[in-house]
Amino acid sequence: MTSPIALRLHEADNIMVALTAITPGTGIAPHVSTSEPIPAGHKVALRPVAAGENVVKYGQIIGTATVPIAAGAHVHVQNLGMGQHRQGYGFGEAAQVLPPVERPATFRGFHRPSGRVGTRNYLGILTSVNCAGSVARFIAEEANRQDLLAGFPNVDGIVPIVHGTGCGMSGKGEGYETLFRTLAGYGHNPNFGAILMVGLGCEVMQIPDLIDRKALKDDARFRYMTIQQTGGTRATVDRGVGILRELAAEANKATRAEASAADLTLGMQCGGSDGYSGITANPALGVASDLLVRHGGISILSETSEIYGAEHLLTRRALDEPTGRKLIDLIEWWEDYTARNFGEMDNNPSPGNKRGGLTTILEKSLGAVAKGGAAPLTGVYKYGEPIDKPGFVFMDSPGYDPCSVTGQTASGANLIAFTTGRGSVSGYQPVPCIKIASNPDLWKRMQPDMDVNCGDILSGVTLEDKGREIFDLMMRVASGEETKSEAQGFGAVEFVPWQIGAVM
Repeated sequence: MTSPIALRLHEADNIMVALTAITPGTGIAPHVSTSEPIPAGHKVALRPVAAGENVVKYGQIIGTATVPIAAGAHVHVQNLGMGQHRQGYGFGEAAQVLPPVERPATFRGFHRPSGRVGTRNYLGILTSVNCAGSVARFIAEEANRQDLLAGFPNVDGIVPIVHGTGCGMSGKGEGYETLFRTLAGYGHNPNFGAILMVGLGCEVMQIPDLIDRKALKDDARFRYMTIQQTGGTRATVDRGVGILRELAAEANKATRAEASAADLTLGMQCGGSDGYSGITANPALGVASDLLVRHGGISILSETSEIYGAEHLLTRRALDEPTGRKLIDLIEWWEDYTARNFGEMDNNPSPGNKRGGLTTILEKSLGAVAKGGAAPLTGVYKYGEPIDKPGFVFMDSPGYDPCSVTGQTASGANLIAFTTGRGSVSGYQPVPCIKIASNPDLWKRMQPDMDVNCGDILSGVTLEDKGREIFDLMMRVASGEETKSEAQGFGAVEFVPWQIGAVM
């Protein structure tokens, strides 16, 4: 039997998705032939669509026809716009608790005094301000030159965490609190065996405030200093290397031991999405997410600007109305945030997304929320806010991947799964990142960067089987198996805290 060349995803859809490049005059359904070339992953009209009529994919509205669209025509930016998209929130009406698994999965991780479990055991050099960034890197470079970790085989490496803010900002309000949560969250992330925090000394984000308010007072695993008080660059580097040696000795005491899958906190991302992402990689990750939730773990969906237009699918799965309303409050904040900065929520999809077949943010969002599977939405959190309950949760963030992952890591993620249709080459120390390709062409072109091929779903592999494959890989990576991005050394420049507010 020959494979289909186009796929109708829901009986209510008035479009199909091309599974390969289709030439004009090709029959895609009874009495329907293409009238023009249809690129792979793009949409083709299954019947005539009048100007002003809704275009439907996944059984959901993805926009409105801006001109009449003939059956067999290419449906994309030239004839499809946003239109009205608000739908009933139906708080909690579709929330169904998933059954627990019969045979619990385990991995081998690093058990921390906090009770959490790390999937890696890094030394971190965390900076309170941009002014300390170079010195933090100097410390790491000098420690590596001295081969400091040679005598500490249980330590995975040294990670300098540098960024572009921490001063020139208000000492109160949204921007300050967001950065505060981010830095404090990294200080507590279980993938760090120990941390040295370095500041300049005169910055707005003061180290004593972080210590007093977040109790980062475990002298064995957390130390700090400022460049001004220590005596300048050279003195700080020398002292920093000495402190790292002491911290390495403490971190090296940790060894991998059996842990429950319930100890995993998975951050889910999609970047460089295409027309296949919502059909293959995202729903397959959704199956893996549901498996983790059934084990008692935490699965985090984020990127608020990229669930826009699909928020009703999440509110209907909220455990209760207050949880669902917290999500709508975020959506309304984002509408105001973009408006006062002279933007709009539909400035997304990106040019690469559009080349891959995505047209509106509604279409992109409907595919993106598939990463969340079918589990109930148990909580909604601020960017970098500690997650205090198991299950499928949402954390507010921009759609910019490094920024979003930074927030998830601050919230406690010890594993990242990242779907992509166009390709991605980022990594996120101290958290390992599994890259999931949505289509066979990407897998073929960028296999050295991809960990999972979901393109074979187009050839008949089931979402359930692929989701189990992803989940099994998650367990192996959590136990220490290296991901493709880790093998290539990614993670040094992907710490990107969300900057909100005036720079002064």
